[in-house]
Amino acid sequence: MKKILLIATILFIAATNNTQAQVKVGVNINIGSQPEWGPVGYDYVDYYYMPDIDVYYYVPSRQYIYLSNGRWIFATSLPVAYRHYNVYSGYKVVINEPKPYLRGNVFRERYARYKGKRNEQVCIRHDNGNHNGWSKNEGKHGHGKKG
Repeated sequence: MKKILLIATILFIAATNNTQAQVKVGVNINIGSQPEWGPVGYDYVDYYYMPDIDVYYYVPSRQYIYLSNGRWIFATSLPVAYRHYNVYSGYKVVINEPKPYLRGNVFRERYARYKGKRNEQVCIRHDNGNHNGWSKNEGKHGHGKKG
């Protein structure tokens, strides 16, 4: 009986350590997969929202997400209408919540004031209150009490 309990304990510890190692690998993969044109200074990003063109970019699958004829399109490149849009200079908002495009009207309204801003990127992050990288005193949008 003692041997069974000891083996069960060892297996439990090994499984717990393996789970922690997998979580660390997941974070490292995200850091490496962020596009070159993304804002710097973020340790983790799910989505970028580009208010200029009302398009999302999903970092894990490297896909743009945009609305076309009432349907959400997932593509590895921007739609033809935005083929000349410069993702390097346009404003990007980091959004770390599941499927933010389903609440597109919220983000469209919230970040409308950043349309047309070029090369003025600051730390803008919408984390739904679940990220440790920002202080509640700074506000959810990285702009002090403004956002």
